[in-house]
Amino acid sequence: MKKLLCSSVATLGLMTGGALAAEKVTVVTSFPDDMTTVIEKAFEAANPEYDLEVLNKSTSSGVKYVGETAGNNTTDLFWASAPDAFEVLKKNGHLAKPTLNVSGIPDMIGSYPMNDPDGHYFGFAASGYGIMWNTRYLEANGLEPAREWADLEKPEYFGHVGMSAPSRSGTTHLTVETVLQGEGWEQGWADWKWIAGNFATVSERSFGVPDGVNTGNFGLGIVIDFFGFSSKASGFPVDFAYPSVTALVPANIGVVANAPNEAGAVKFIEFLLSPDGQKTLLDPAIMRLPVNPETYASAPEGLPNPFEDDSIGAAVKFDVDTSGARYYIVSSMFDVMITYRLDDLRAAVKAVHEAEAKHPDGSNAEAAALIAEARSLIEALPITEEQSLDPEFSAAFSSKRKKADDEVDARQAAIEQEWDSMVVENYRRAKELAEKAAAM
Repeated sequence: MKKLLCSSVATLGLMTGGALAAEKVTVVTSFPDDMTTVIEKAFEAANPEYDLEVLNKSTSSGVKYVGETAGNNTTDLFWASAPDAFEVLKKNGHLAKPTLNVSGIPDMIGSYPMNDPDGHYFGFAASGYGIMWNTRYLEANGLEPAREWADLEKPEYFGHVGMSAPSRSGTTHLTVETVLQGEGWEQGWADWKWIAGNFATVSERSFGVPDGVNTGNFGLGIVIDFFGFSSKASGFPVDFAYPSVTALVPANIGVVANAPNEAGAVKFIEFLLSPDGQKTLLDPAIMRLPVNPETYASAPEGLPNPFEDDSIGAAVKFDVDTSGARYYIVSSMFDVMITYRLDDLRAAVKAVHEAEAKHPDGSNAEAAALIAEARSLIEALPITEEQSLDPEFSAAFSSKRKKADDEVDARQAAIEQEWDSMVVENYRRAKELAEKAAAM
């Protein structure tokens, strides 16, 4: 009854010339303006008693913001792609457990639960992770599209690949974790290092990658699927492929604990999951995969339907508990080994490529041994998978950096310094050995 009365008062205010302002619903999200603006307009048109206020932050920054403001919360909703970020919020008691009036949404998307089993967050779209490329760029540089992660490790892609860091992007974090789970800890990290050795850049935000591919600043980008689909629908000369090792998981939304407008927050989620809300995902500026199977009857040609194509994400059953347990460790390792030492890594990888080109058949045993040792040094890791999942060890990692000189907890900083010393020496030695082999 209280909700009905609030709605009636707000409507009366609108009828009398807007004497009463619409109720504000504040959402923290990592999604770009192109996406949120379309959905915001549709929601407010259907629910004029509410005014959606969007605070745009990266996923990791949003998680931190919700935690820091929990004592005097002004946020109603958290809205992002990465389920592991929601697990962090849930673990810390920062998500409410609302009751929704929703129908038509299946319990599963592929092999993954659509919603949090405990009712703290809800899937509104499906997300896969893969590779997009600029067709004109590849043609101009004599390159073929890369459709598997291993393709991006090939020497011909040196300097042609872009990616954001998992510490700056929740979707990138999910992509990194997907490969670690799909290939195994050691092989997964080896793959990321050899791919990163071909990077042109590590972008500040996840949408910097599709922007770079769209404009031809680099030819290939590692992205969440909707970046590729929306760019193609908007007329850019690009395409996208899911590698066989990928995950299909729901992008999520949840009500923040002690939300100042929980009723409005619930109303927004119910709209997002309604037939009209799901259809907004098909806008060319968005092009996300709806979670209501009936919405695909209106989908444009070429948009995958995960309820009919069960090959998407079939190779990886993503474990959100594993990802959540080492959420900050994985981001820290990526930054120490790749983001902050990218020039050193690229130099070592390039040296190995050149040495292997000089000795393609491996007939020079001494050169082959040097190359193998160089590869081993590049692939070496500072910790085991068991350590990454040790709660006592992971407790030292409680934050992410946006840049190398951001301050972190003293224990985390000390561990990262040890890692950095190891990485710098390994890359230096690998480059030296590879150059020695190439000179033979």
